[in-house]
Amino acid sequence: MHRPLVITEDQDLLDDLVRIAAAAGTQLDVAHLAAHARPYWNLAPVVVVGDDLAEAVAATAPPTRERVFLATRDPADPGTWRRCVAVGAKAVVDLPAAERRLVDEFADALDPSPRAGAVVCVVGGSGGVGASVLSTCLALKASSDGLRTLLIDADPLGGGLDTLLGHEESAGARWPDLVSREGRVSPGALQAALPAFGELSVLSFDRGRLESIPVEAMRSVLEAGARGFDLVVADLPRQSTPAAAEALGRAGTTLAVVTADVRGVLAAAQVLSEVARHTADIRAVVRPGVLTDETVASTLSIPCAGHLADHPRLTATLNRGQLPKLGPRTPLGALCTSLLRDLLQERA
Repeated sequence: MHRPLVITEDQDLLDDLVRIAAAAGTQLDVAHLAAHARPYWNLAPVVVVGDDLAEAVAATAPPTRERVFLATRDPADPGTWRRCVAVGAKAVVDLPAAERRLVDEFADALDPSPRAGAVVCVVGGSGGVGASVLSTCLALKASSDGLRTLLIDADPLGGGLDTLLGHEESAGARWPDLVSREGRVSPGALQAALPAFGELSVLSFDRGRLESIPVEAMRSVLEAGARGFDLVVADLPRQSTPAAAEALGRAGTTLAVVTADVRGVLAAAQVLSEVARHTADIRAVVRPGVLTDETVASTLSIPCAGHLADHPRLTATLNRGQLPKLGPRTPLGALCTSLLRDLLQERA
C-alpha cells in the first residue's frame, strides 16, 4: 500500500506532519524537492504540499488529482490561497489548528474501501438477565458466518467479555491501552491491536484498575469499527455513562434484554427511559417469565425482536470457560440467526 506524500523542506513542518501521521497509524513518503515528488504524485493516497515548496510544485505542472492539501502556519498570508489553487489543492490546512483534519485524512488513506458496518448495542433491562451472553453469542454467530465482527465491552463492572469467551489471557490491547485515544483511528490498526479469534475482534477491560471510557476513545473505536467491520456489537452497562450514550447515538438498533415478569419490566422501563434519550430504534429480547412477550413489548412501547428461552446447563457451561453451542436448533443459535438476518437485511 502506498503512503501519504509530503513535499516540504521545512523541518519543523515535517516534524509536525510525521507526528500527525503517527497518530493516524501511518508513515510518510517525503520529497524535499518538487521534482522528486513527481513519481509519487499519482500513487500517494494523500498529498500534503508545504507552503514553502508550493510555488516550486506548481511550476512542475502536476496532474490534477483528488486529496491534495496545502499545509501552512500562516493562513493570513494573502498569497496562501493563490498557492493553494496553483498546486491544485482542495484546501489549506492551518497547523496546528487543523491537525485533527489531517489525522482523519491520513487514517482514511489507510482504508480506501470502508465497510459501513452495522452498529448494534445490547443492554440488560435488569441485572443478570444475560445481556453480555447475548452480545457475545451474537458476535460469535456473525463471525462464524464470515462477517468481520467487533465485540466491544462497554461495561467496566461486567468482568470482561474476554473472560466470558474464555480468552482472558490472550495477547492484545484492552480499554486501558486505548483510553487516551483521540481522533480517528485506522480500522486496520485497531484490528491488528485487539485480540482476535478468526473474524471476531474483541475490545474488553482488563482485571486491573477500573477506568471509565472517555467519550473520545469510544467515538474513535466506533468510527473505526463501523468503517472496518461488517458488524459492531457493543455490550452496554445499565447505568448511564457518556461513553454508553456515544455508543447508543451511533447504534442502528439497540436490543434490551428483559425478563417477562413485573419486576423485570419495571426495571427495564427505568433503564430504557435513559436509553431512549440517545437512540430511537429499541427492541426487546424477552426472557421467560409469567408475562407474555407481547405484554412485555406493549408495556415498554417497543417492538419484540425475539424470545430468548432458558438454555439448559448454561451456568455450568459458562463456569467452565465455555460458551453454549450456537447451532440452529439451540435457543441462542436460533435467536442470533434471526436477529442477524433482520439487522443486516435492514442495513442493506
